[in-house]
Amino acid sequence: MFKRMKEDIEVVFEQDPAARSALEVVLTYSGLHAIWAHRIAHALFKRKLYFWARVISQASRFFTGIEIHPGAKIGRRFFIDHGMGVVIGETCEIGDNVTIYQGVTLGGTGKEKGKRHPTIKDNVLIATGAKVLGSITVGENSKIGGGSVVLKEVPPNSTVVGIPGRVVIQDGIRIPTAKDLNHCDLPDPIADRFREMESEVIELRQELQELKNERIKINGHSNI
Repeated sequence: MFKRMKEDIEVVFEQDPAARSALEVVLTYSGLHAIWAHRIAHALFKRKLYFWARVISQASRFFTGIEIHPGAKIGRRFFIDHGMGVVIGETCEIGDNVTIYQGVTLGGTGKEKGKRHPTIKDNVLIATGAKVLGSITVGENSKIGGGSVVLKEVPPNSTVVGIPGRVVIQDGIRIPTAKDLNHCDLPDPIADRFREMESEVIELRQELQELKNERIKINGHSNI
């Protein structure tokens, strides 16, 4: 147990450059507290002590702002950065060396029974505010862009962005017409619609100016 706790602390130092001391990490990192509480809750859950498992998970949620169902299976070297608003469902399975940021939801769609939450394979990164929903699999070494909503399977070694999420890079090769995983480049349908409206306004102004010019010419000829 202490070996795993030491490993969890080491992961924080690897992932977060703001970490300065082990004491600071142990006392102030809510993501670490949530993971440790989940390990206890999950052990109780496997022993069918469901009530006490939920008590611990809800207490952890109250103190950390991170909700992890005690039934979720989480691998080693799991790192939650900041963590506020993170939700992980009951049948979610998370591999090793996975990193998630604040506001991430690994949830269900409300239409499934049994295995209804995602499976996250090893070495996956899920950025701020992303939602991965349903009994789908995110393949190894993949990245989910901030604010994305993922509803379909993600192949290994892929980068996914957008709403709904779509693969933009796979095996290091950019998918045609895709954008990079930069927050400023994420698809924005509202901005796209504004650009379309702006183009239409410019065209209307040009047509109006042409009509004015024709009217001036006609009036000029009539005065001669």
